[in-house]
Amino acid sequence: MEHIDRNVVYRFNTRSSRPCEFCRELDPQFPQRRPLDQMVATSRKANASAHLTEDGYVRHRMLELRRIASRAPLTAA
Repeated sequence: MEHIDRNVVYRFNTRSSRPCEFCRELDPQFPQRRPLDQMVATSRKANASAHLTEDGYVRHRMLELRRIASRAPLTAA
């Protein structure tokens, strides 16, 4: 039988995860994402690296970057 690292199994255990509030709030296509792409680890703050999948991570980062880019630029006085 193949050895599976307990941390990997825990990371994909949906009982220890929850939907990402940041993505839910800012992504209009959030309901169309795959369920695992919506989820973040319960034990971590809802940031990009807490997502269970790479696609979830990338989409979260895109939202963060879009938010930063939309801010008004600081002007030098």
